[in-house]
Amino acid sequence: MKTMDAVLFKRILTGGAKNLRANVQKINDLNVFPVPDGDTGTNMCITFETGLEETAKTASGDICDCAHALSHGSLLGARGNSGVILSQFFKGLEKGFKSYKQVTALDLIDVYKTAVAQAYHAVVNPVEGTILTVFKESVNYAESRIDSSSEIEDFYREHLKGAEEILPKTKEMLDVLKEADVIDSGGAGYLCIAEGMYNSLIDEDYNPLAGNEGVNQKNDAPAVDISAFTRDSELEFGYCTECLLRLQTKKTDPDNFDIQKIVDFLNEMKGESIVCYKEDDVVKLHVHTPNPGDVLNELRKYGEFLTIKIENMALQHQEIVNKQDAEAEKPEHKKLAVVAVADGEGIKQLFTELGADVIINGGQTGNPPVKAFLEAFDKVNADYIAVLPDNSNIMLTAKQAKELYKKSEIVVLPSKSIQQGYSALSVINPFFDDIEDFVSDVQETIDGVTALEVAGADKDANLNGHNVAKGDYIGIEGDKILCVTENRTDALYQLLEQFKEIDDKELLTVFCGKDVTEEEKNKIEKDLQEKYSSMDVTVLDGGQDVYSFYVSLE
Repeated sequence: MKTMDAVLFKRILTGGAKNLRANVQKINDLNVFPVPDGDTGTNMCITFETGLEETAKTASGDICDCAHALSHGSLLGARGNSGVILSQFFKGLEKGFKSYKQVTALDLIDVYKTAVAQAYHAVVNPVEGTILTVFKESVNYAESRIDSSSEIEDFYREHLKGAEEILPKTKEMLDVLKEADVIDSGGAGYLCIAEGMYNSLIDEDYNPLAGNEGVNQKNDAPAVDISAFTRDSELEFGYCTECLLRLQTKKTDPDNFDIQKIVDFLNEMKGESIVCYKEDDVVKLHVHTPNPGDVLNELRKYGEFLTIKIENMALQHQEIVNKQDAEAEKPEHKKLAVVAVADGEGIKQLFTELGADVIINGGQTGNPPVKAFLEAFDKVNADYIAVLPDNSNIMLTAKQAKELYKKSEIVVLPSKSIQQGYSALSVINPFFDDIEDFVSDVQETIDGVTALEVAGADKDANLNGHNVAKGDYIGIEGDKILCVTENRTDALYQLLEQFKEIDDKELLTVFCGKDVTEEEKNKIEKDLQEKYSSMDVTVLDGGQDVYSFYVSLE
């Protein structure tokens, strides 16, 4: 193959996404810390699959249109740092493909180099030894081996080889990876994508998920409010029916099948909002009808289903009504609104009491997508919206949402922990005169916060000179383990004792997690007030998962 068009590009993208999905848990397990926050694979997979869903909606045969859909979808679905960086790589592909209808191997070099540059540009302080390095070196490797006689297969084969060669070296590029004896998880995720793309290029039937399509799949669909359709309701709107049908040679001729047969049938039964198209031997169908069973029976004359989704449109209608009601109930206009990310019911309540207008749910293992930020921005009515990401892994997502939102001026404050977010809320002045002074004041408060954590280890590890067994409790400062104990309260006490600058602090705040009992909380409060009598000690119910204690020192 000397050239690649949109049809082929979609095929290899699908192969890349499937291979990533098949390896999600392996990528998640490459986490450095023995705490269940290793969700790199999940974040990348959701980001990629959201983008891929958009490409399926494009009927154009031009590769530039396919790349645009991939970029747009992944941008809105991006989660976590790894997901955001991957979405930016896809955005770079869109830029690189520009107005191309199809590309050669040499064209792909320029396109991928543009994608690498975009990914690096999206990260404020790019670090080598990460997914960025795997992006760059895999393209450099291919560039050194591709010329005008090369085929598409040559590019993706050499691109894959480059990724395979550089990934093991990431362990030596970053001390934290070297000490934990793991390769970079984001880079590993991209290698899975490159491998899947190449394998699907040389094998049309490539499917690493064959027989295991449900493995590692995370249910991210919003909960359906079934109360909108009761036993006394009338079927006013019918059903929204969507499916993927694989045409079968024993039932029809897949290569020459005319989908007009299906369209004519749907028109006869008065189906509405019909979308029906065929790619290779797969038919994608969307229709509104009161009789989805008749549709499914008709389609089975030609093949078998890969996926089916049937939704009562009364529930969809109610969701629209609810959104319209929410829009009508928008709060009065104000100068400043605050959107904060938090986990734990206690912490969310505290944040609300301190003035946060909207709370986005975002625990250690649940990074919110860009879409969640955009929806939060739409809920407020303000000239300025201050965002507290409160997790370093969410910072890029918040910044990407800022770039997309144009209705208000978004200010992403540099809070990288719940502790910093809590302190920032306490000093935010909604009646500021100058936005730069406002940011500077909050920055000063955030810089004065030291964040410590205590968490239960979910696996054995050897890190920072500590042997950690599954079930132990570890005291953490930044990216370092300071202590390991068998008891969570002992871990808290030892963590504070080993923090050398504690005598310089005036405020000690402890947020207790969901696993901490009321008896433990009361004892901790009494013990800390006695031991640190010169400090203002506060112990609060945080209700967070993963971490038994968030500790803030100021």
